[in-house]
Amino acid sequence: MKTKISLFIISSTLLCSCSSFYQLINVSPSSNLKEISFSQETPNPLYQFYYADTLANDYLSELRKQYEIDVLVKEEKSELDKIKAVLDWTSKQWEHNGSNNPTKQDALTILKEAREGKQFRCVEYGIVATAALNSIGIPARTLGLKTRDVEKVMRGAGHVVTEVYSTELGKWIFIDPQFNILPVLNGKPLNGVEFQKEIFNKNTNLKLINKQGELSREDAENYINWIGKYLYYFDVLFDQKTMSSGKFITINGMTKLTLVPVGRKEPRIFQRRYKIDYSYYTHSLNDFYKKPEKR
Repeated sequence: MKTKISLFIISSTLLCSCSSFYQLINVSPSSNLKEISFSQETPNPLYQFYYADTLANDYLSELRKQYEIDVLVKEEKSELDKIKAVLDWTSKQWEHNGSNNPTKQDALTILKEAREGKQFRCVEYGIVATAALNSIGIPARTLGLKTRDVEKVMRGAGHVVTEVYSTELGKWIFIDPQFNILPVLNGKPLNGVEFQKEIFNKNTNLKLINKQGELSREDAENYINWIGKYLYYFDVLFDQKTMSSGKFITINGMTKLTLVPVGRKEPRIFQRRYKIDYSYYTHSLNDFYKKPEKR
């Protein structure tokens, strides 16, 4: 019997994502991975990220109480176990549907409409996981992923996940709430950039885990073969504390920071049609992976 991951990857392949014909005519992204690198330049003081104060945030308090996030993680001893519990819970709130949008892009609205029977995209999984983690005092951010041919293809050029900051480990961790996946190398959780590097290098020590344990070899290979092409451009909102409003804090009118590989083009168009005119760009990991501070 095929698992949820296998079925999704197979259907994506058949419909758009991996067909060589569709790639030839620039309909869907190329699955051909490239080696990429980033700089370690001194952080630019212009780029500031804003994270929520959990105790003082009424929205997060309501989310935590209404959906019993405290109860969900009560028996988990480590921070990583709490992250895996929230990851697992988020993945089970609805079945994926890549065509549906909620009436508002916030976790309470998404969860309410999911309970009414609606199904949503990867974007909504990312938003819910991010808010749920923030509600229990674990800083998290919704992470946008884009393929290297994001400007040329017509569809399938983006995916959305979550990155969460572990105080215990002192690093950012990649999680995919849609698929209930967390990548580790020799037991150490990886961020998005680290994950891409190990996929490109075909590191056999790379494992995918969740609350239930390690994924099967088939599921892990299917996911790795699918996600690799999305780990090229990475973007995050500067404002990670405005939970229920579209009026995000901006920096000189820009809402996001995009991490671009050294020597590669800054993407200005998404899927041929949509202007990317809302982002600053950086090559520096020190800009993108700053330790979160409440402001």
